[in-house]
Amino acid sequence: MKKIFTLSIITIGLIIFFTGCVKNRDYVDESYWLSKERGEVVLSDPYCQYFVIETYNGYSILRSYNGYKPYEGSIVYGNFSNYGTRDYYDRSSGVVYTSEVIEYWLTYYDAQNAINYYCY
Repeated sequence: MKKIFTLSIITIGLIIFFTGCVKNRDYVDESYWLSKERGEVVLSDPYCQYFVIETYNGYSILRSYNGYKPYEGSIVYGNFSNYGTRDYYDRSSGVVYTSEVIEYWLTYYDAQNAINYYCY
């Protein structure tokens, strides 16, 4: 009986210890994201998985990867100047989301043509 009681106390202690070590996924380190490239969402259509972000270097076309798309006018941070799938931070909503850069450093005219090609 004494062994069972001791083992149950140890087991409960381990369960409490390991549940206390769960990473908090709701925490966003803004200092990290604010050091990244800044952009503003200028086009986000609810019927299209692509959206346009205006950056200092021009316009970027991104594809929604996990279903989340920022709204027009949202301020976002991340790397918009390279192809690939990565995380971005929507500061307006406080959400970290995943998207893929399809095109980058486009002019306004090229961004219009690209979004028309991808969406319509």
